[in-house]
Amino acid sequence: MLLINNDIDMIIEEVMSMDEMMKKRLSDKNKKLINMVIERAKRDFPDDIAIIGLTGSYSTGDFHEKSDLDLIIINNTDRGWGISSVFILDDVGYDIYCTPWETRINAQANLESHMISCLIDMKILYCAKPEYMEKLNAYKQKALDALALPVGKACIERAKKYIDCAKQEYANTLLADDIGSVRYAASKVVFNLINALTNLNNTYFKRGVKRYLEELATYKYIPENFEKLYMWVIEAKTIEVIRSASYEMLNCIDQLYNKMYVDLVKHPIPTYNNLNGTYEELWCNYRNKVIASAESFDKSYAYQVARGAQNFLDEMTEMRGTQRFDLMQYFDADNLALFKKEFMRIMDEYLEEYNKVGRKVERYESIEQLYNQYMQS
Repeated sequence: MLLINNDIDMIIEEVMSMDEMMKKRLSDKNKKLINMVIERAKRDFPDDIAIIGLTGSYSTGDFHEKSDLDLIIINNTDRGWGISSVFILDDVGYDIYCTPWETRINAQANLESHMISCLIDMKILYCAKPEYMEKLNAYKQKALDALALPVGKACIERAKKYIDCAKQEYANTLLADDIGSVRYAASKVVFNLINALTNLNNTYFKRGVKRYLEELATYKYIPENFEKLYMWVIEAKTIEVIRSASYEMLNCIDQLYNKMYVDLVKHPIPTYNNLNGTYEELWCNYRNKVIASAESFDKSYAYQVARGAQNFLDEMTEMRGTQRFDLMQYFDADNLALFKKEFMRIMDEYLEEYNKVGRKVERYESIEQLYNQYMQS
């Protein structure tokens, strides 16, 4: 059938009016639900519920006919959990639950949650006392202050936590042997990586999960092929492809993190003060253990000592700015003499770090000499 312009205009008007009718029905229902929860809070939980706020798609206007209602109910006490309820109304599921100050709100304020928008963009519907609003605003300001900082050490370190979680989940894709478990682990790889990207850009998701890609596309720091890798994981049909796609996505985000860490994080440099005691600690905790394990051909003992020594050396690089020492490359369970030799060489090189800053090793030839020096400290 051929439509003339008037018919098209009429159809568009009908669609628009239907859309407006849907929005009005949903708004009327949500207003009644909101008033119901507030009435219950006032009546039954006047001291237990501090604040009720609105967030989610209904708050942003990005909702549809089956959208639920996202209420943030901040409770002062455990008794406040009594306001919680889960139900289905008009084919829509609702979960009325509490958000405690000390856990969820605090995590959001410290940017340690993927739901930061619940704090920053929440629209207040009810506040029991003015001091609760002051408390909420203090939490909110803490988050805003952190987000206002330039991209640097703090947000990059937060991203690292998500990347580490993604690595753990990637291991689960390798350990699982059925496609459902592998796909689920891969979904958690993806979830952690998109939150890592959000932190690498020192921002937060402002809208729901259906807008993730749109928001990610606006980020300054993001791999060029990110969306392609993201969809590769989602569209993967076999265990092998799921694992491969997850690895490639993880690898590209990890490389981005490493580059940003090098370029944007101010690294420490060795100084007379910050190296104090570190050579002696290396000697104390590892030198004689390396010698003993190697000379007794105790492979397990040597392996665990090597792990501990490598961890210490890596900490010194990150926290004190020493050069990086790769001890583990020299560990060979069948050639512990080589391991011992290379460890001793590394100790000599670490001693050079002392020499560069003019620090001398605290070494004593007798208990009397130590006693006299120690008691004068």
